[in-house]
Amino acid sequence: MTDATTELAPYAFVRKETLEQQAAPLSVAGPLAWVRNNLFSGPVNTLLTLLCVYIVVVSVPELVRFYFIDAVWTGANRDACLAEKVGRPVGACWAYVGDRLQYFIYGSYPISERWRVNIVFALFAIGVVWMLWNQAPKKKLGLFYFFVLMPIAAYVLLLGGAGAERLLRNGLIVSLVLAAIYVVLSFVPQLVGSYLGAANLAVVREASPLKRFSGPKQLVLFALVVFVLLGLLASSIGLPRVDTGLWGGMTVTFLIAAVGIVFSLPFGILLALGRRSKLPIIQLLSVIFIEFVRGVPLITVLFMANTMLPLFVPQEWSPDRLLRPLVGVAMFAAAYMAEVIRGGLQAMPKGQYEGAMSLGLGYWSMMRLIILPQALRIVIPGIVNTFIGLFKDTTLVTIVGIFDFLRTIEATLVDPTWATPTTRATGYAFAAIFYFLCCWGMSRYSISVEKRLAAGQKR
Repeated sequence: MTDATTELAPYAFVRKETLEQQAAPLSVAGPLAWVRNNLFSGPVNTLLTLLCVYIVVVSVPELVRFYFIDAVWTGANRDACLAEKVGRPVGACWAYVGDRLQYFIYGSYPISERWRVNIVFALFAIGVVWMLWNQAPKKKLGLFYFFVLMPIAAYVLLLGGAGAERLLRNGLIVSLVLAAIYVVLSFVPQLVGSYLGAANLAVVREASPLKRFSGPKQLVLFALVVFVLLGLLASSIGLPRVDTGLWGGMTVTFLIAAVGIVFSLPFGILLALGRRSKLPIIQLLSVIFIEFVRGVPLITVLFMANTMLPLFVPQEWSPDRLLRPLVGVAMFAAAYMAEVIRGGLQAMPKGQYEGAMSLGLGYWSMMRLIILPQALRIVIPGIVNTFIGLFKDTTLVTIVGIFDFLRTIEATLVDPTWATPTTRATGYAFAAIFYFLCCWGMSRYSISVEKRLAAGQKR
């Protein structure tokens, strides 16, 4: 045994450095492995893959040819999109979209006043970026801007007239009064300290209302600046009234979707809490509202809002024809949102409630600080799904005579200036691209938020 060991010793070798990591074989990793595992993992999967490939090969080249290769991109009228006029096969008539793009965006809004719509779009974009950008500063100020100042500014700019000026004047007066109150409160510590002495000045400052309301002070000053700017704009340029019957296109679509999204989430939370309430009356009212609204289609709610709302108020207070579907859409979305939120609340462990109560938190503090943040994180996919469905359901307001984006496209299809065999397909393709981009953007952002909030939950 010893001789054999001695004989093999010169050939013994021990590696002192680690070999570099090698790439996995193509059979278990890489594109080929992904194709085999996901597209050809079995007979059924293989058959479906081949069927999809056949559909793509048959349809995609024709779509590319129609919408891009043979498409007409420039032209002044229908002659540019007629095959007998141009002497070649004609595909999509994108020249028609370019010629009617202004109508698709603004509807019948007066051309001389469309700068007001552009300002509202800019204000809305600033609010969206401020709210959705995770690194944006002054989030509370952004909330106040998005939910208070921007709607008031949009109402003043879009509608104009005496009602908007009255709202602007009242808002300016309220802001001035609140600013004056805060200015007075800021001098209280100085006045009291002059009598009590410098030693007690710091104590007085800590106890002053201004110290506790430093956040609202910024909001009031911000509101004051906005109202002053709007007041100067209204007085110097003048804002003639533009009736809501002239609004249309993407402006109305974004308006309805924004109002529905902004109001459906807080009202949905209140309805979900009301349905889980231990007070019988609140629970009964919440259940009746949710089940009644969810039990009828949106078209029915729109018809009821359009015909029934004016019956509940005096004639001089009759809601505007655009306000009625806004209320109906918000109510409909709030009922569905309530069930989504209730699912998140039911998914919360009982220990979260017990832990919050053991800390001495009241009901609303417990919900605001402990329960709702976790419940909303759980149901982010359901919330965004409701928002996407709401955005697409805005097309139903055409039933009650509102010219949304899709209705403006349908209105231009009967225009003899662009009456061609390909105009209809082009218009609906443009609408599909618009709705897809908006819904896809909301979906992608929700996925990023979900991943960011779930980062701390990974093990």
